[in-house]
Amino acid sequence: MSLQDDVMTALKTAMKSKDQTALTALRAVKSAILLAKTEVGHQEDLTEEQELKILQKQVKQRKDSAELYMDQGREDLAAPELAEAEIISQFLPEALSEEAIEKVVSDTIASVGAEGMKDMGKVMGIVSKKLAGQADGKTISTIVKKKLA
Repeated sequence: MSLQDDVMTALKTAMKSKDQTALTALRAVKSAILLAKTEVGHQEDLTEEQELKILQKQVKQRKDSAELYMDQGREDLAAPELAEAEIISQFLPEALSEEAIEKVVSDTIASVGAEGMKDMGKVMGIVSKKLAGQADGKTISTIVKKKLA
């Protein structure tokens, strides 16, 4: 069963239970997937990796919005954004712990032979591909900077 099928099933369940927060979040995901499918140059079906990137982007957008609202003292607007991010996160694979990410980063640095910040892009590219869907770029970047400094 593909991710799109899972989202559609959850969307139907949210409609039946009249859960407006879930409906909003799942409709946004469905819309993003359809937009990605209809972009010029894309094949008919999206790969699992492409679907995960779409979900990660949706979660990140909501968390960024919630952070902005919190900074402005608008908890009433931040709460729905965080709730939607939580709903979308259910479709992502289990996130890795920081220790697991650090191990992958250390192994990659050793295998590539990275010696300093000049090799950060090379390390980031490899680690990001290995951990696609399991860790966000911000966390990976922070750990890589710490290890290469």
